[in-house]
Amino acid sequence: MHIPHIPVLFQETLEAFADINEGYIIDCTTGFGGHSNGLLEKYENINLICNDQDDEALAFSGKRLEKYSDRVTFNKGNFEHVFEKFKDYEIKGILADIGVSSLQLDKLERGFGFESETLDMRMNQDASLDASVVVNTYSQSELERVFKEYGEVREYKKVASIIVNNRPFSSAKELSTFLSKKMSKGKIHPATLPFQGIRIEVNDELGVLERLFDSIEASKPRNCIVAIISFHSLEDRIVKNYFKKWTKSCICPPGVFRCECGNDHSLGKVITRKPIIPTKEEIKQNPRSRSSKLRIFKFD
Repeated sequence: MHIPHIPVLFQETLEAFADINEGYIIDCTTGFGGHSNGLLEKYENINLICNDQDDEALAFSGKRLEKYSDRVTFNKGNFEHVFEKFKDYEIKGILADIGVSSLQLDKLERGFGFESETLDMRMNQDASLDASVVVNTYSQSELERVFKEYGEVREYKKVASIIVNNRPFSSAKELSTFLSKKMSKGKIHPATLPFQGIRIEVNDELGVLERLFDSIEASKPRNCIVAIISFHSLEDRIVKNYFKKWTKSCICPPGVFRCECGNDHSLGKVITRKPIIPTKEEIKQNPRSRSSKLRIFKFD
């Protein structure tokens, strides 16, 4: 079977779970099953819950991981719900690689790429909101919010304005070509950040990540490793802030003269003082890995 995807930070991710010798690891974003396959191969005593909201990804990884079928449970759904669903299992590890999968980027009909003839960007193809709705029906102020908050586009007002005044757009290719003519040229394609903003809006990516963390926090899983791979600063900030919050022993409000909470609220420790980033060799082999960051937390 042709494996079309190189998982980012592969060895580093496997090492994150080295101390686990029983129970379950949840792979929240299974995709092509690269990390899952590595974990099952390396750690013979662990079981995996492989989650994805994409039917194509589940079908592919189902075939790829067939030889481990007695140790794998597949689940279709958004990863914000997966921990809640399986919290009664003996969960010892949680992995989420929260970038757009190569499967989605490389298939032009999914509408993520600059050359795509559709304007879609849904990770879950059953969802009602797609990129076409955002681009062609959102008000100018709504588009400004999307480009400013999610795309971190410097010229967010200009981009929203020119889209509103020149729509409708029928494909990602048409939109990316239009933006490349109208926007300032830089190191990256002019449509990169606007597309990021639209994609995050369509899939509620930041809200989903926060809700995953909230569900983990509510359960406080014992001796559990949480490893998150993020691809841009907005996601990484959420990961960093939750991990920091989970280490806090004192949760008294600021300004309290003396601690009154008992000072024993720490849930565990951050394993990665700084995020793990790919080596130059990995970036050369797989340019898509260049912005990836891995952060790891261990619950007590």
